[in-house]
Amino acid sequence: MPLAFLRRLSDRTPHSPQPTLPRGAGALDLCVDDPVGLPMAGAEISVLDADGREAMAGRTDPNGRLTVTLPPGDYRLLVTSDGFRPVRCEARVTAGERTAPRPITLELAPALPLPEAGQWRLDPDHSAIRFTARHIGLAEIHGRFNHFEGGLWIGERMQDSRVEVTIDAASIDTGVRMRDDHLRSAEFLDVARFPHLQFTGDRFVHKGGSRWAVQGVLHLHGVSRTVQLDTRYLGIGTGIMGETRTACQAVTELHREDFTLDWRKMLARGIAAIGATIRIELDIQAVRPE
Repeated sequence: MPLAFLRRLSDRTPHSPQPTLPRGAGALDLCVDDPVGLPMAGAEISVLDADGREAMAGRTDPNGRLTVTLPPGDYRLLVTSDGFRPVRCEARVTAGERTAPRPITLELAPALPLPEAGQWRLDPDHSAIRFTARHIGLAEIHGRFNHFEGGLWIGERMQDSRVEVTIDAASIDTGVRMRDDHLRSAEFLDVARFPHLQFTGDRFVHKGGSRWAVQGVLHLHGVSRTVQLDTRYLGIGTGIMGETRTACQAVTELHREDFTLDWRKMLARGIAAIGATIRIELDIQAVRPE
């Protein structure tokens, strides 16, 4: 977008007083609209300098606006939002001035093709199930489950689909053998009594763009709870052997007390060894059976 589209903020309708700019800096007052001209909240804006380095990044507020303060110079803007085509444009920052470019309008991106109806097998070699938890309220512990299997049953309507994943509880891996043995013990996963974790999702809700909510039941440690996977669908591709693949990423948060996971001795001493909230991240690929 040419630099001629820039105009001073004073050319717009009056606004409330703006904060004073730092000496030698200027500001861009950016505005992002959806295809029908309504303000778009949460659009991501990355500002790149003349060398292509990111100078500033942020998200638009509920009014579709974001103000960035920068040294004077020419910049490139990258504006993105899930389900919309990215927009690239240019802007110039002038020392001591606030510049308001013309509102940036995002257009809908073409919808990704959905998987073909039928059965799909989860591919463990190209998938991952990871988790993150706090350790004694300080640093994060990162781990994964190394062994799992499952499948997808895609309905004629995507909303009628189903997913099942079974995880080997003993395959938990945080990179520290003593800690992993403790997590397998009766004080945590109790893998001797509960060798598997299982998720069955049977409600697929489209949230717009590539976003879906997959709702189902997680069976863990002898307890069953309803959970929701916030899922990003990544589309269809072809593998090295010519096989058809589909992929997605998903996240959810679990509260370990909901599954009676408790390190009693440490809690009795007032130390929460593992945080109450555990974040689960999934990178999933599935293939059509031969």
